Amino acid sequence: MNNNKKELRLKYKTLRKQLSENEREEMSLAIANQLLKLPVWDKNYFHVFLPITEQKEVNTEFILHLLSGKDKEILISKSNFGSSDSEQAKQTREMTHYLLTDNTKIKKNQYNIPEPVDGIEVPSKKIEVVFIPLLAFDKNGHRVGYGKGFYDKFLSECQAETIKIGLSFFEAEELIADVHEGDMRLNYCVTPNEIYRF
Repeated sequence: MNNNKKELRLKYKTLRKQLSENEREEMSLAIANQLLKLPVWDKNYFHVFLPITEQKEVNTEFILHLLSGKDKEILISKSNFGSSDSEQAKQTREMTHYLLTDNTKIKKNQYNIPEPVDGIEVPSKKIEVVFIPLLAFDKNGHRVGYGKGFYDKFLSECQAETIKIGLSFFEAEELIADVHEGDMRLNYCVTPNEIYRF
């Protein structure tokens, strides 16, 4: 089996679909509990993705509770997809980050991604820890996302010391065959049973 991104995307989308609602919740909670063991809690600015329910992503609600319980600054993003056919849109792939407050209004975009309507903007450079959605990852810390390139661009705008933490329901693949130069590596990947350090 050739472990290229396309095949891994397919494989893990299928595996995720097979998880029951219950299993997903339990695994998401287990991931949040694992995160407590990481040496990141002295940081202040944490970026969290809001899960796309339709894609059966890790439920980050548990992580949000952790962060607000520890009085951290929580950031969520809005993605600029541009118009799909324009060349310029391919260039943008911008994510704008907003502080999550009690007044933040969340609305789903055309891809069912829950996003803040607006709010207090925070530059990528200020973000110290990023929790990253993914479909698969390998033992070298490379990840397979949905292939849109948003996170690679966002992570390249962060400071070099920003801590990048992937969240996955499943364990690591040995190797992702088609890794590109622009692919940003993870520092950690956390699964319900394990913490991978890269």
